[in-house]
Amino acid sequence: MPYAHITGWGMSVPEKILTNDDISKMVDTNDTWIQERTGIRERRIAGENETTSSLAVAASLKALKVANLRPTDLDLVICATSTPDYIFPATASLIQDQLGATKAGAFDLLAACSGFIYGLNMAAQAIRSGSIKSALVVGAETLSHYVNWKDRSTCILFGDGAGAFVLQASEAPGGVYSAVMHSDGSGGDLLSLKNGGIKFSATSDPIVHENKRYIEMDGNEVFRFATRVMVQATNEALEAAGLTLDQVQWIIPHQANVRIIKAAARGLELPMEKFVVNLDRYGNTSTASIPIAAVEAIEKGQIKSGDKLVLVGFGGGLTWGAITAQWTGPFPSKGTVRPEQYRVLGRFRSYVRRIIRFIEGLLYRREL
Repeated sequence: MPYAHITGWGMSVPEKILTNDDISKMVDTNDTWIQERTGIRERRIAGENETTSSLAVAASLKALKVANLRPTDLDLVICATSTPDYIFPATASLIQDQLGATKAGAFDLLAACSGFIYGLNMAAQAIRSGSIKSALVVGAETLSHYVNWKDRSTCILFGDGAGAFVLQASEAPGGVYSAVMHSDGSGGDLLSLKNGGIKFSATSDPIVHENKRYIEMDGNEVFRFATRVMVQATNEALEAAGLTLDQVQWIIPHQANVRIIKAAARGLELPMEKFVVNLDRYGNTSTASIPIAAVEAIEKGQIKSGDKLVLVGFGGGLTWGAITAQWTGPFPSKGTVRPEQYRVLGRFRSYVRRIIRFIEGLLYRREL
């Protein structure tokens, strides 16, 4: 049975930085108050021309370049997101098209902030089953579109960004060892975004629709839930992999709130030095937070080939999960792949296919 190794990684964040001081001009708050309660100093906000798919494509190109893998060699693209460009087509299909990943299937996955864990597990299981040999898993969000900038309890938390992993099959042991996924829908009202669903669609009562277009959160309840399940999921994933905490070099948690991460560290009886934390500069980027944190840790030389990791997250749903993995890095390969060239070819191919469909439509109408 093949193993699913993580061989490529990349991230992309918007250029615009929104600091705590900037937010203090919108609502009654200040930098000290925000940092004490969340650990966040600033976050990135998508510009007018930046979308979930554009951030995802930028992160994916970097991941493919690290893996030295052609987009045409991808078998599957999974995009974990709560803020898709559209309900359909899937954002994953937009990514697939823009990358020029002509052989890949593509779908979106919605599990809120746990989405990247879920997507990574789906891709790893597909590789281990032998049905595919390579996959791209992307966590991408533009949550700033759904933040109520008059609500200081939520507007201080969220940011935009994307992170991506490439997974490849190998007979060599390593890669993703185990995964656990959980859900408790009875807590769905604790963290929700009701806008876009049919219960609160644009055709419903405009006042109700306006009130439900933003992220809603019961902060205290989510905090209690998160601190409990982060510890639980980590221990479950380690047990499933046959590993112990002292064999793990790094814990990469969902970057929601530094107080949650510190509480998880206490629950696991681990020093904070074993946790990768970068939410001070990005805030909570939901599905993108774990891959963004991982990419920065790799670039800083913290994560090295052979290191054993736990990736653990939680989110709306309620959902939570964890993955254990041994970090591999790119497979040895000949030559240098330039994925951005395939993007140019992909755009041309997409244009040609639209023309062909138009001509086919004309011919079909003649036959009728």
